[in-house]
Amino acid sequence: MVPINSTHRNSQDTRLIDALAAGNSSTRLKAALAIGTRPAPGFVDVLVERCAIEPDFFVRDMLTWALTRYPSEITVSKLRAELRSRRPQARSQALHTLSKIGDKNAWPAITRSLLRDSDDEVARSAWRAAVVLAPEGEREWLAGELATQWGRGDRDVRLSLSRALVALGDVIEPILRAAMASDDPTVRAHASATRRLLHDPDAGFDLAVDEARRVVALGPDRKEETAC
Repeated sequence: MVPINSTHRNSQDTRLIDALAAGNSSTRLKAALAIGTRPAPGFVDVLVERCAIEPDFFVRDMLTWALTRYPSEITVSKLRAELRSRRPQARSQALHTLSKIGDKNAWPAITRSLLRDSDDEVARSAWRAAVVLAPEGEREWLAGELATQWGRGDRDVRLSLSRALVALGDVIEPILRAAMASDDPTVRAHASATRRLLHDPDAGFDLAVDEARRVVALGPDRKEETAC
């Protein structure tokens, strides 16, 4: 564990650091909450390091919240460094935290390799972060990059991709048209479901996928039969 700078370290700091590594998840959660409630110099490295190994989802979310309480000038550079980690969780949680901080200066760190990461959780986190951080002039490029992932993974992965694309708005229309003309029925169904979500945000993803699969199975000439 990264030690706190000795000039700021005291018994309370030490107890909080120890509590972040406690066996009980409730103790770790309370420690992260305490640090975020009163952010003090020297805890950022400890929080970032803990994000990489924390097994509990709720504690990880509290660690992210605590990091958002610090100035982005302090946190962003440390989180960007985590994106090069060999630990998938370190990359995923750093991306998640960057999306919550929302500092556009982090955009250059969202690389093609992260958007295509072989780990599904890292890729999903990268898609969400990219949508938040991408400047206006990069959104078309981002849509094209996300389109390389059509049909990837299970239901949750595909829903994450669809949501990321829908968040980009009308810029994805050419991408959708191209995918819906694909020779791959899985790509066509995924793109069709995404298009429905774009135009009807209240539509359920599973229903949209089911309808898209029926359309793909019937073929374009019998599309209207699905409405009967």
